[in-house]
Amino acid sequence: LYRRYGLWFRLRKLIIWLLGVYIAIPFLVKLCPAIQAKLVFLNFVRVPYFIDLKRPQDQGLNHTCNYYLQPEEDVTIGVWHTVPAALWKNARGKDQLWFEEALASSHPVILYLHGNAGTRGGDHRVELYKVLSSLGYHVVTFDYRGWGDSIGSPSERGMTYDALHVFDWIKARSGDNPVYIWGHSLGTGVATNLVRRLCERETPPDALILESPFTNIREEARSHPFSVASTRYFPGFDWFFLDPITTSGIKFANDENVKYISCSLLILHAEDDPVVPFHLGKKLYNIAATSRSFRDYKVQFVPFHTDLGYRHKYIYRSPELPRILREFLGKSEHEHHH
Repeated sequence: LYRRYGLWFRLRKLIIWLLGVYIAIPFLVKLCPAIQAKLVFLNFVRVPYFIDLKRPQDQGLNHTCNYYLQPEEDVTIGVWHTVPAALWKNARGKDQLWFEEALASSHPVILYLHGNAGTRGGDHRVELYKVLSSLGYHVVTFDYRGWGDSIGSPSERGMTYDALHVFDWIKARSGDNPVYIWGHSLGTGVATNLVRRLCERETPPDALILESPFTNIREEARSHPFSVASTRYFPGFDWFFLDPITTSGIKFANDENVKYISCSLLILHAEDDPVVPFHLGKKLYNIAATSRSFRDYKVQFVPFHTDLGYRHKYIYRSPELPRILREFLGKSEHEHHH
């Protein structure tokens, strides 16, 4: 009886402690919005952890050069430039200057903006670079300030400014070659921020590709699996968890940005995406497709069936992707959306 009482006492203590933590976390997040910002960015999660970002060849990218650019004082960002497969042999052993000059070769360029967590060397990202390179594109990608080996503190403004700096750096070297912007997940928020700014200054990209996009960060946070589990049981979820995101100045308002974007738009989304629900990508498409800013441009939504199992980050595996890109980018400029 005494042993049973001792076990019950310990169990009760554990339950009270877990309950205390469960109640304390929302108040902690509310009092310190920086915690919520960290959960949005997840820039401290470096997966895979042990790779040397100065050596893209270790990831099987033998035709990739590592650069460092400086968008602002005290900010340095790490950049990878992968040349098209046709230039692989020539690229071997070449220096940074050769790679920069290669941007002027007659191949289109894709600026890839990755999502939260991890680095430019993440496995699914590397696999996409390889696919795009094999299709004849230069791929330029980078880690935002605070990610990977890039120096600086993460913020939505900072991420957007880094993307703008890299875009301008590409345009200064790529001659008349088309430049496309591809954003994935949280990177779609950076992409629409960037393209809205480019359109406002009348230097739009040749097309925008959004993979697994959301409408805005509040709706995405509310639809995240963790949030869905929490909201069922926690009163005041918005006040505790979503308001601190807004307080931190994080909006990533794709739904607002698309109203000011005038270039062709392609949205790719897997129906079984567990991170950014499919319905948010479809909702964003519906907003863009009816927006006056796109009236002279093509707006296309490509769903990937649940049975394919592409989930949040494996659309690069689709054997249909080369055809989708060829058909869309081949005729992406100044086409009417029907």
